[in-house]
Amino acid sequence: MKLGMFMMPLHPPGRSYPETLREDREAVLLADRLGYEEAFVGEHVTDTAETVTSSLMFLASLAHETKRIKLGSGTINMPNSHPAAIAAQVAMIDNMLEGRFIMGISPGGLMSDAEVFGNFGRDRNAMFVECIDMVLKIWESEPPYNLKGQFWEVTTEKTMIPEIGQGAILKPFQKPHPPIVGTVVAPFSKGVTAMAERGWKPISANFLMPEWVKTHWPNYVQGRKNIGKEAPIEDWRVAKSIFVADDEATAKRYGHGPEGPYHFYFKQLVRKLVGFGNRGNLFKVDQSMPDAAITPEYVTENLVIAGTVNSVVDQILAFQEKTGDFGTLVYACHDWVDAKLGKRSMELMAEKVMPAVNAALERRAKAA
Repeated sequence: MKLGMFMMPLHPPGRSYPETLREDREAVLLADRLGYEEAFVGEHVTDTAETVTSSLMFLASLAHETKRIKLGSGTINMPNSHPAAIAAQVAMIDNMLEGRFIMGISPGGLMSDAEVFGNFGRDRNAMFVECIDMVLKIWESEPPYNLKGQFWEVTTEKTMIPEIGQGAILKPFQKPHPPIVGTVVAPFSKGVTAMAERGWKPISANFLMPEWVKTHWPNYVQGRKNIGKEAPIEDWRVAKSIFVADDEATAKRYGHGPEGPYHFYFKQLVRKLVGFGNRGNLFKVDQSMPDAAITPEYVTENLVIAGTVNSVVDQILAFQEKTGDFGTLVYACHDWVDAKLGKRSMELMAEKVMPAVNAALERRAKAA
């Protein structure tokens, strides 16, 4: 099992903006030094708690400071941008990273972003599909372009000067394009089947009960089967909020208590997904449970793995027994309320937890 990381990134409103940007960059640089395989960074424009407004701009700031880690957009919210802009910007960062880029895409889940970009109430799933189709078509085509859809048009027919290069959008470094991944949120997601049919790979979100996470893989397998392809377990990334500490008291206080970043994170998320997004089902196993019972305390207890190294190893193995095998465990980064504890957790995760998890999985496989 590989180890990656996913940064939402969510900080208490009012924190110094330059400070949180430096902190988020430091977390990715630390992950690179510690041997994390990949790091995804999210984006939102209209949220003072989630302060990376462009994942591509943020990742570009890390391109030449990181050495080996793959950097991913987590995700580009496709309806909020023009396909030509996305095609050009992704091609640029893929060339900056010389193949270390992963293209995470989605329709975008923050409704205030949708409103500010004028697509609130519109069919954003249709916009998402049209946008990525145009991006891929730009990359596989030669100019001048002549792409016309319901939402966008892409053309340079009237202004192209081929002998000087005007009118052409550059191609990505990776051929035919960077690997594409999508975050999977809905239980029994049909979207993951469509992703599999298109050759995209899934990341199951960190705020889902394991009972819902395990529903994603069978639908991905079915999608691959629909096009006559196998579904290697390495394709599946599963995100999880994890805090590793040197003692249980710290793990409990910081990992589950109100003074830690996980409690704050889920307080924000519950307000967005339950209070406004009508997505309380994500946090329930029993759907008869009232939404009022979905408190930050309830969610952190059920969705945050926290403990010492041995405890976290046991909890990860128990989680994986519920979900089934997956290829990459994606460590969800949270605000460094205590920078020392935040860094220590990442260190223990890479240096102690994952070697022990993989050793246990190897023993389990041999015994099977």
